[in-house]
Amino acid sequence: MQISDLPYPDPGVPDARTGPRFLLWLGRGQLGGQARSLAWGLLHFGGVAGLPYAVGLGVDAVVRRDGGGLLRVGALLLLLGIAISLGDAMLHRTAVTNWITAAARVQQLLARKTAELGSALTRRVAAGEVASVSTGDVEKIGWFVEAVSRFLAAALTVVAICVGLLFYAPAIGVVVAVGVPVLALSVLPLLPRATRRADVQREKAGKATELASDTVAGLRVLRGIGGEELFLGRYREASQEVRRAAVRSASMWALIAAVQVLLPGALMITVVWYGAVLVTDGRLAVGELVAAFSAVATMLYPLRHFQEIAMAYSFSRPSAARAARVLSLTRTGEAGPAGAGAAAPAPGGDLYDAETGVLAPAGTFTAVVCGDPDLAGRLAERLGGHPTDSVAGARSALLGGVALDELALDTARELVLVQDKDPVLLSGTLRELFDVPASGSVTPAAALEAAQCDDVLDALLQSAPDTVRDPMDARITERGRSLSGGQRQRLALARSLVTDPEVLVLDEPTSAVDSHTEARIADGIAALRSGRTTVVLASSPLLLDRADRVVLVHDGRALSAGTHRELLLGEPRYRAVVTRETDEEQRRAGIGLAGPAEELTGIEESA
Repeated sequence: MQISDLPYPDPGVPDARTGPRFLLWLGRGQLGGQARSLAWGLLHFGGVAGLPYAVGLGVDAVVRRDGGGLLRVGALLLLLGIAISLGDAMLHRTAVTNWITAAARVQQLLARKTAELGSALTRRVAAGEVASVSTGDVEKIGWFVEAVSRFLAAALTVVAICVGLLFYAPAIGVVVAVGVPVLALSVLPLLPRATRRADVQREKAGKATELASDTVAGLRVLRGIGGEELFLGRYREASQEVRRAAVRSASMWALIAAVQVLLPGALMITVVWYGAVLVTDGRLAVGELVAAFSAVATMLYPLRHFQEIAMAYSFSRPSAARAARVLSLTRTGEAGPAGAGAAAPAPGGDLYDAETGVLAPAGTFTAVVCGDPDLAGRLAERLGGHPTDSVAGARSALLGGVALDELALDTARELVLVQDKDPVLLSGTLRELFDVPASGSVTPAAALEAAQCDDVLDALLQSAPDTVRDPMDARITERGRSLSGGQRQRLALARSLVTDPEVLVLDEPTSAVDSHTEARIADGIAALRSGRTTVVLASSPLLLDRADRVVLVHDGRALSAGTHRELLLGEPRYRAVVTRETDEEQRRAGIGLAGPAEELTGIEESA
C-alpha cells in the first residue's frame, strides 16, 4: 500500500482482543512495506557498519605504504557513502509510508466503528476518549509500526558487527560481544515505570481533552449562567496536572537516554584501554585497534533504535489497547459480530419492543409518553436496532417479527431512522445537509414546509453573502451554532423527513419550539407521513392530539394505549405526565393507590 492509494478500499476486520494482538494484526497487514523498509535499512546500516572495516584497511595500507590498497579503500569508502545515503533516504521514505498507512488504517477502522454504533458509542466510551484515540493514539500506533523495520535492520547490523569483530579481532570481539547485550537490555528494568508514567500522562491528557470539549460544547449555556471562569479554572488545573505528569514521564525517559549514553561510553573506554594493552603486547595490530574502536563508535548509532523501539512499544501498547477496546464494541454489546445474515422483513410490518411492550402498528402515527426522559432515549435506541447496555441480555425491537440488530447495519438503517433529541448539523450548505440517502418521495421543499422552516431559510439568506440567492446554497456554520435551538431542531426534523424511511422514530422533535409552531409541525408530520409508520416520543399535548395512537409507558412497561383524549380522561398516570400535575394533585386524584392487578390492566399484548 502506497500513500497515493489511501484510503484503503477495505481496512479489514481487526483482531481487537488485546492491544498487542491489534498491533500484530496491523504488522501482518503491512508485510510488503515492512520488507521494503527492512531491505533499505540493511543497506543503510550495512554501509555504516562497513566504515570501520574500511578505515582499518586504510590504516593498514598507510602503515604498509601500499598506494594501490589505499585507492581500493577510497573506492570502498565511496561505495559505502552511496549505500549510506541511498539507504537512509529510502529507509525514511518507506518507514514514513508504513507509519502513515498504519495510522490511516486505524482511523478508517475507528470511523467505520463510529458510523456503525452511532450515538451508542458515546454511551460506552466518553467523547473525549474517542477523540484522543483517533488523534494522539493513532500517531503512537503508527510510530511503533514504522519503527519495527528500522529496529530489525539495526539489530541485524549490530549482530553482524559483533560477529565481524569476532573474526577480525577476536580478542576485542569477545569484549564487544559480551558488552552489547548488556547495553541492549540495560533499560528493560526501567521500562515498566516509564510506561506507567506515560499511561498516567495519557489518562490525564484524555480527561483534559474531554473537559475542554464539554466546555466548548456548552459555552453558550456557561456564558448564560456566568460559569465560564469556573470551567476555565478547572481546565487550568487539569492542564497543570497534565504538565506535571508529562514532566515525570519525561524525566524517566531522560534517565533511560542517559543510561543509553553512559554504558556505551563505558564500553568504548574499555575497548580502547584493553586494545591499547593488546597493541603494546603485540597481540593486536594498530589497524585492528582502529577498526575495533570505529566499530564500537558506529555501533552506537544502530543501538539508539533499541531505545526507540522500547519507547514506541511502551507508548503504543496502551494506545493500541484503547483503540482495540473501541473497535471491539458491537451493536449488540456482545463479543463478536451481530448476526448480519437475517433476511429483511416484508414491508408493512409492525414495530414492537419486547422490553417495554410498546407496539407501533404499521402505517400509523404512534406517540409514546414516558415520564422518564432517559427511558425514552433508551427506547428510541432499541427501536432503531441498538439495544442498550443497561439491561443484561437486552435486544433491539422487532420489525415485522425480525430483530433489527440481527439485520445488516445498512438494511436496518434503511428500514428505521431514529432522530435523537439533540440532533447534530454538520457545516456546509443547506443543499449538502439534505444530500442524504432517501426514497425520493419527499422533496426538501416539502420537508422544510412540514417542519415550519420558513424563518430558518430567511435567517440563512440574511447571513449569507449577497451573491447567494437560493437559501439551499446558504452555508450552515459548525453544528449550526449561528441558529437558535428551535431552528436547528426544525432543520434536523426536515432532514429526517426527506429520507422517508419505512419507520421514522422521533425523540422530542419539538421540545425547543413554541406552541403555535409545534401545532403546525404536528400537522405537517401527520400529513407528510400519512400511511407510513411514525413513532414520536414526546409529552406535548399538541403532538399527542395529532397521533393516531398513544402509548403510556410507566415503570418501564406499556401501561395503556388509546387516543390522547381517551387516555386523558381515563388514565390518571397519563394525565399526570401530560398536564404535569403536582404530587399533591396526583394524591388527590388517587394516583398510585391501585394494586398490582389494576396496574397491569390495559398492558399491550403482542405476538
